[in-house]
Amino acid sequence: MRVGVLTGGGDCPGLNAVIRAVVRKGVKEYGFEFVGFRDGWKGPLEGTTSELGIPQVRGILPRGGTILGSSRTNPFKVEGGVEQIKKNLADLGVDALVAIGGEDTLGVATKLHDLGVNVVGVPKTIDNDLNATDFTFGFDTAVNIAMEAIDRLHTTAESHHRVLVVEVMGRHAGWIALHAGLAGGANVVLIPEKPFDIEAVCALVEQRFESHYAPILVVSEGAVPVEGGDMTLVSGEQDAFGHVRLGGIGDRLASEIEQRTGKEARAVVLGHVQRGGTPTAFDRWLATRFGLHAIDAVHDGDFGTMMALRGTHIARVPLIEGTGELKLVDPEEYAEAEVFFG
Repeated sequence: MRVGVLTGGGDCPGLNAVIRAVVRKGVKEYGFEFVGFRDGWKGPLEGTTSELGIPQVRGILPRGGTILGSSRTNPFKVEGGVEQIKKNLADLGVDALVAIGGEDTLGVATKLHDLGVNVVGVPKTIDNDLNATDFTFGFDTAVNIAMEAIDRLHTTAESHHRVLVVEVMGRHAGWIALHAGLAGGANVVLIPEKPFDIEAVCALVEQRFESHYAPILVVSEGAVPVEGGDMTLVSGEQDAFGHVRLGGIGDRLASEIEQRTGKEARAVVLGHVQRGGTPTAFDRWLATRFGLHAIDAVHDGDFGTMMALRGTHIARVPLIEGTGELKLVDPEEYAEAEVFFG
């Protein structure tokens, strides 16, 4: 059997660990051949490939990013895109695909499977918002990076008696903000699932200063105020999956706090640093296990499935379970963090 592998969407620590596990086990135990498709769905759409075998995956376990490249290409937005993918797979002798990606990449995989393409999915996103799996790889690395930044910012906030607003990733789900804020000792955590009251936030800031400590606020990029309920955008342009580019809620919040409280406030935007660099041990462990189980699913002909972490067990679930609905922060879990606000 000849198996194609692709990585789509935003880069994420642990992608290379999946690729390595898929290839190592596929070659060693099943005698499969592999072909790497370049830059997400753009690869099978345009027929751009790279050699993929054991020599190509040596030494990539600790590397961030993806050796196959990535993109946000949506073949369903390209005229004749699906037919072109099917033709290219047939011409290259590819019998099955392992698609590694988040909501958008696996959404395409779900539709292609329904149209007769043999696909197995591996979930990845630093946002941890894919349903059906307890965790996605990349999330732990992002949280640790954000936590370390918060740890460092505490000292400068105290030195200058300044409010520091840390903006982290999280378009619709606040998992990174919640976990990093709780682990880093943030005084306020704002997430997309719960619109915030700016007056209440300012009151918490004042409360923190009354205790002779400077406040640290952690805010997801998709968080919205109750009064103005729109996400803060860098621009109104949309990508191939209809997503606008978010950014700026940190600056917007810092400006409001400064105006309303008279306290100096600054925003720190962590941005892409959260998903770059070497993956943590947990993300390497999870990504590797996902890869091992994904190639087993290919061998078993169990297409249209996605790997999922359930406790410590790796399960196979229908692709639609992971992409049909986002996994959002539960109000009860957010309430745990609220104990430490102010």
